[in-house]
Amino acid sequence: MTDKTLITPRIIHPSDHPITKGMIDDDALLVLRKLNRAGFSSYLVGGGVRDLYIGKSPKDFDISTNARPGQVRKLFPNSRTIGRRFRLVQVFFKKGNIVEISTLRSLSEHDLDGPEALLAPNNTFGTLDEDAQRRDLTINGLFYEIEGETIIDYVGGVDDLDHSVIRVIGEPDKRINRDPVRMMRVIRHSARSGFTIEPQSWNALSANSYKLKLCPTSRLRDELFKDMYCGVSEQWFKLAVESGLFVELFALYSEILYSNLPNGDSCLENLTSIFSTIDRLNNTAVEAGSHRQPAYFLLALILTPWAMDRFDLLNKNVKGAQLFQFSKQIREALNLEIGRQLHLKRSIRQEITTLLTYLPAIIQHNQDNVWPKWLRRKSYFSKCRLLYYCLREALEKVPVPSSSHTLKKQSSPEQLPPPQKRKKTKHKGRPAFAGVKRGGVFGLKK
Repeated sequence: MTDKTLITPRIIHPSDHPITKGMIDDDALLVLRKLNRAGFSSYLVGGGVRDLYIGKSPKDFDISTNARPGQVRKLFPNSRTIGRRFRLVQVFFKKGNIVEISTLRSLSEHDLDGPEALLAPNNTFGTLDEDAQRRDLTINGLFYEIEGETIIDYVGGVDDLDHSVIRVIGEPDKRINRDPVRMMRVIRHSARSGFTIEPQSWNALSANSYKLKLCPTSRLRDELFKDMYCGVSEQWFKLAVESGLFVELFALYSEILYSNLPNGDSCLENLTSIFSTIDRLNNTAVEAGSHRQPAYFLLALILTPWAMDRFDLLNKNVKGAQLFQFSKQIREALNLEIGRQLHLKRSIRQEITTLLTYLPAIIQHNQDNVWPKWLRRKSYFSKCRLLYYCLREALEKVPVPSSSHTLKKQSSPEQLPPPQKRKKTKHKGRPAFAGVKRGGVFGLKK
């Protein structure tokens, strides 16, 4: 399939597909109808159509229209414009619901027949068929319109959904060269849906995995965090390893991934078990309606096999000045080998360093899950202990105690305590440390 085929769309009528208007979020329906009443065309696009078609509940309901961003803003006062490469409009509704609206984009935005420029500018508007062909995967290139309740397919996405196939739109090598981050999206959607990656697309991934280095580090970090929290990161990890993407993201594993660690375990098997544990923790938290563990904790868990090999982590027994030097070594190695590569914030790098530095103390002072009082008082104890439990679950199949990783449920706006009014003081307009009585300098009598 070339980049300019399938210009005539396939129209799937309501009797031939499972999507109905009743399955669409009310706020998204309001946006679609309001755009139509104003004389514009509007479509439910991307992941929303894909998920509804295969029976999943979409996380977001994104909309495309031929209205320009300024015209959309006039229709929806409760909105704002975002984006640098391409302007999007976010419409805000009650309970934090956000509907994102994009203007149909032109095929020329990635200049399919022109120079092989990486991440060409996204600043031109286009037609429905052009917008479909510029999307990343065929299963994400579908449009649903509410007037006729039909699905419009320019790229063969319905066939790929029916046959459980992940396929890059257009020529895979060329599309990946335009934006290498597309490779991460290919394996993410394959892991999430259980779909098979089409051979030509898979070969393009394997041949171009090294091009991830060309992408902005912040984009790689954000995409990686999505995969860490996707709930199927174990399957993602297997695909990332097989395609070569994992060692591009975690270059510090490039030499040890297929070797044994100091304790004799296989590094690859340990990482597979760690990602399985991450999935269980995340899914348990989601089911309980509680917070998932922060990104720095999951990264520390993923980096534990590397630290075991690099610093003989599990057998370390250092104190005082030696402990400070040990922490410094870990911090410098993190900065050099992954901190800059993924553009990690300083606070994240420091949290990872703390967890890895003090993990040996947790292991060495554990006596049937009872720790000394001085250790329990440490600020790092709770998280380090949880890291130890997670590592033990991954390597020894001992489940993490439920009470140790259950975080408080998120409070809804209705549950938040009312704001407290500030008490009136007699110090208005005077320094905080000034006396009440007048006279003298700063309340001090001469």
